[in-house]
Amino acid sequence: MTLFSPLPAVTSRRSLGELVYDSVREAIVSLRLEPGTFIYENELAESLGVSRTPIREAIRMLSGEELLEVLPQRGTRVAPISERKVSESRFVREQLETGGFRLAARLWRPERHEDVRRTCLRLLEEQREAAARGDIARFLQADEAFHQAILHVADNATLLQVIYRMRGHLNRARMLALRELRRIEPIVDEHEALLEAVAGGDEEQAASLMRAHVGKLDRELPELRQMYPDYFAER
Repeated sequence: MTLFSPLPAVTSRRSLGELVYDSVREAIVSLRLEPGTFIYENELAESLGVSRTPIREAIRMLSGEELLEVLPQRGTRVAPISERKVSESRFVREQLETGGFRLAARLWRPERHEDVRRTCLRLLEEQREAAARGDIARFLQADEAFHQAILHVADNATLLQVIYRMRGHLNRARMLALRELRRIEPIVDEHEALLEAVAGGDEEQAASLMRAHVGKLDRELPELRQMYPDYFAER
């Protein structure tokens, strides 16, 4: 298994450093780069086929996001999973996505958003197939895409940007929970219910389902920390 996704072509909208950031961030969030792993600029540059300049840019961005730690005299390592940051991020996600799904239900028009509904149904099928294969990384990718598809209906680019940045910490814990606790099938059922509520214009039901959907991780964190004590830090 390769640690990093291949880099796409550089465009006028994305610098090489940003593309490296995306690739390394994905490896961290998917736990291919485990908490506590030291990384080295020259090895990253060789693995990704780039110079060290975009590597430094990506490290700076990931350090700012607190997914990497730069330790004086020691080097750069993948930050442990902060229980406090995961709990804080889960709370923020609950507030933002509850509001986002409520707004999506208010704005949903069947004639305008049929393509969104079809996309969500396809992603639900991808989640079922990934669950059957035990492909947790693909399951989580489809999960993220499902949420983003519905949140796009809310037509708030800032909301999407904030949610993307704050979910890096949260999704490491979610990946671990999916991988180790194997509580996968209920998530697809919850997504089906969320889609039905949003597409039916039921704001209150969409908000209620979303609060229940994202509230489980706080209860799972103590169990995960007991299983992987070296992965976690309290702060």
